[in-house]
Amino acid sequence: MNPAIENIQGIQAAPEILLYPRIRKSPFFYASRRHGVRKYSVYNHHYHPRLYTDPVDEYWALIQGVTLWDVGVERQIEISGPDAFAFTQRLVPRDMRQCQVGQCKYVFVTAPDGGILNDPVLLRIEENRFWLSLADSDIVLWCRGLAYHSGLDVTIQEVDVAPVQVQGPRAKAVMVDLFGESVLAMPYYHLMEAELDGMSVVISRTGYSGEIGYEIYLRDASRHGEALWQRVFEAGAPHDMQVIGPCHIRRIEGGILAFGCDIWYDTNPFEVGMGYDWMVDLRGDDDFIGRAALERIKAEGVSRKLVGVEIDGPSVGYFTDGLMIDVFPVLAPGGERIGQVTSATHSPRQERNIGYAMVPLAYTELGTPLRIEANTGPQDAVVVAKPFHDPSKDIPKA
Repeated sequence: MNPAIENIQGIQAAPEILLYPRIRKSPFFYASRRHGVRKYSVYNHHYHPRLYTDPVDEYWALIQGVTLWDVGVERQIEISGPDAFAFTQRLVPRDMRQCQVGQCKYVFVTAPDGGILNDPVLLRIEENRFWLSLADSDIVLWCRGLAYHSGLDVTIQEVDVAPVQVQGPRAKAVMVDLFGESVLAMPYYHLMEAELDGMSVVISRTGYSGEIGYEIYLRDASRHGEALWQRVFEAGAPHDMQVIGPCHIRRIEGGILAFGCDIWYDTNPFEVGMGYDWMVDLRGDDDFIGRAALERIKAEGVSRKLVGVEIDGPSVGYFTDGLMIDVFPVLAPGGERIGQVTSATHSPRQERNIGYAMVPLAYTELGTPLRIEANTGPQDAVVVAKPFHDPSKDIPKA
């Protein structure tokens, strides 16, 4: 065997998994793999644990208990310097004047044509210090290019910060055991600074689960990753904490979009139903990248939209990175291809197949019949309301 390739034993899915040195490892990689990773994907040039037991087992662990996720692949791009606010205001369509220090915002980074380049969670750490907790794309290069040509005094860098997620109905109990009762006072999509066993962390009331959840962002992560992981898992043990991968069943139920699936460079915020209110703020005369295109799209309307679909027939399985979901064409009743499913799963709780599909405007009315070329063969489908569970997001706000 090539000595530059690391062989991890004990993987249930295969006798060995080969890890290549040119793909990075998160600060929690060695700690999280001890729990029996069965599947990795590559995300932001890092190995990303996606599955430990099976998707249904991990789903129930999330919605009934408390789970720990290695999401160190969510690289933190820091925007700092005297003009950091002005640069961030130019970078995203949301109005950063509505984001106070200590708040988080879900944002799009848009291209000049209005397409979506990334959908990070933005954390305002200080008046002129922001972190972008990235989805899977090299947005740091985009930011550096914009900064170079902006004329603004701003520094763009990837910082040694990495998060873990604590998600599920028992998440609050675990966080109290770790940080005390003060963590309960933190509102949804806010953050607080804390220290744990001498480790400096930022805690945010956020997550990718649709459940009660927190993210713990560890500073100096390359040094302390092992220690933080072990400390959190030990605190979770009395609450039956389970280590899992990101639960796509739950995120599809909850209307959480996935970059690279439901949104991409050629998708604009209006097409995914997030342009008309909070995600695109056409404020005053403030300019931002993509404003002219988004103003035009808003005025002219879109020709397609992302809709919820219920798919009849046998289970389409449980969404993981191994499922090439883009091979699910959407057909009109006459048989012509009109779009594609972007995400789909079988919901154990709802006992039905659910998902999202990008289709022409003429096929977006609730109750519209469709035909899906699924992995199980042709299946009937119908356009339904989304999200499929907890549409007002009362659960994560609780």
